[in-house]
Amino acid sequence: MVRIAVVDKTLCKPKRCNKECYRFCPKVRAGDQTIEFGEDGKPIIHEELCAGCGICVKKCPFKAIKIVNLPDEYEKFCVHRYGPNGFKLYRLPLPRPGKALGLIGANGIGKTTAIRILAGEILPNLGKVDSPPKPSEILKAFRGSELFEYFTKIFDKKLRVVHKPQYIDKIPKYVKGTVEDILRNIDEKSSLNEVIKTLGLEYIRKREVKYLSGGELQRLAIAASLLREADIYVFDEPSSYLDVSERIRVAKAIRRLLTEEKYVIVVEHDLAVLDYVADYVCILYGVPGAYGIVSLPKGVRTGINAFLQGYLRDENMRIREEPIVFHLKPPERSFPKEDLALHWSDLKISLDEFELHVEEGEAYRGEVVGILGPNGIGKTTFVKTLAGIIKPKEGSIEAYTELSLSYKPQYLSEIKFEGTVSEYLEEAKGTTLSSKDLTDIVRPLRLEKLLDRDLSSLSGGELQAAAIAACLLKDADIYLLDEPMAYLDVEQRFSTARLIKRIAEEKKVAVFVVEHDIIAQDFLSSSVMVFEGERGKRGYAHRPMGLREGMNLFLKNLDITFRRDLQTGRPRINKEGSWLDRYQKTVLKEYYYVPEKEEEEEEE
Repeated sequence: MVRIAVVDKTLCKPKRCNKECYRFCPKVRAGDQTIEFGEDGKPIIHEELCAGCGICVKKCPFKAIKIVNLPDEYEKFCVHRYGPNGFKLYRLPLPRPGKALGLIGANGIGKTTAIRILAGEILPNLGKVDSPPKPSEILKAFRGSELFEYFTKIFDKKLRVVHKPQYIDKIPKYVKGTVEDILRNIDEKSSLNEVIKTLGLEYIRKREVKYLSGGELQRLAIAASLLREADIYVFDEPSSYLDVSERIRVAKAIRRLLTEEKYVIVVEHDLAVLDYVADYVCILYGVPGAYGIVSLPKGVRTGINAFLQGYLRDENMRIREEPIVFHLKPPERSFPKEDLALHWSDLKISLDEFELHVEEGEAYRGEVVGILGPNGIGKTTFVKTLAGIIKPKEGSIEAYTELSLSYKPQYLSEIKFEGTVSEYLEEAKGTTLSSKDLTDIVRPLRLEKLLDRDLSSLSGGELQAAAIAACLLKDADIYLLDEPMAYLDVEQRFSTARLIKRIAEEKKVAVFVVEHDIIAQDFLSSSVMVFEGERGKRGYAHRPMGLREGMNLFLKNLDITFRRDLQTGRPRINKEGSWLDRYQKTVLKEYYYVPEKEEEEEEE
């Protein structure tokens, strides 16, 4: 049995504890040097001496220690380890020329480590932390596998890599100038105008980088990758900050990179986009922050379905306790009149030069209203109007009882709080957290270990989870969540969606959710509002309508079609121009379709 002991250095606070890990360790008390302390005062656990009893895990007041037991045969697959008591990665994804490889998995499970190794940015140490192997030894370890030839080319500098990073908000710190000047300087394909048009960057081509929004920075980073000549293209979370139409544009642009010699690797949490862009996938599973295992390659449909079902059949491995199941046929919008929570007349809202017209509509208790539409079209403006932050120029909002509102903003920078996560959540709730709060909200959002951390020290995903928890902990009648899935990994997105649905049903409250992840919206929503118009100038919001009617309208505006996967019920994007795409548009007039049998559509 292989034992992995991991100490999270960010959680460990040796000056604020009594060294419980050392004091209560049975092997230490028996005289073994199982636990020692480094120069920073933090523990070093010698795995070969550890009994795996888990007492240190339970006694650590900051939940900084993880002890995991794995079968011995896994050790021969160890590819990389981050120092003593650090994260361990087993196996690597297998890139293939002419194919797009997709990676699925939770944050902290090793996706970024895997792609950095494949990109040649870090050398795999094969788990030998004290004596890292040389390239020749690494090649020897991969001899006989398909990765041997790949790494031979990487080490011989025969493959050029272009890597679109995960965090694009740092770009303005390192890059100066206008969008057009920056892209012209790196254009190696003489296709500047084509890429600018493909990604919809015409309106910002003369704009300085420091004035770009998150979505504009994302498209700039993708454009920079598309314009460079390379053998390997790596895209880490290319759909973050983008609306649905922009995600489809980006997916099509990435697909166009594929030739017989080119490798494309994509890490993506939006499963609809990953399904569209990838030819095959590898699933990463394990314990986030402790170890990650890369699955064998699977076809994109088979792989995503296996991930949703939580079971890898060919490896006989269960990666989740329960499957994620979608409704195969969308439910009709049907609520009793006595559950009416909110009604609004025709609204006209003005904000600077922007005009928004909202159709008369209503929301019911127990209902989750998904809000769909492009960026810059008034979705957040509508949510802020419901929250009372913006007043309508014409029309009114009527509540049938005195209603209280809880609002999670779109931009996390709007959260101004100095203190710990626990203090932030308690201030939001107005009282101390109960054991029910911890079980129902804090734990599903993976916040339990972060309660003693300063809010300002959290990553984007951690801060998003804290903001969602703060919103849902408030006792309110209407909950408004603006892009709650941003920064969250695919597991967190579905656990968050489940949580929001449960809050709506159990508390009998109305919930409005603005979100661009269309699979998350489909899983979460009982009705949808569709927004359309002209970016930054005018918007039109349709009344809340049933999921099928609303999705049909939304997808028609985008000129794309979806079909339902019969095995899981998840929506899948049809390839543009495929037989089913044409059939749905011209014959069925149905953009949101449940086929009688699952067919893999080819572009014709």
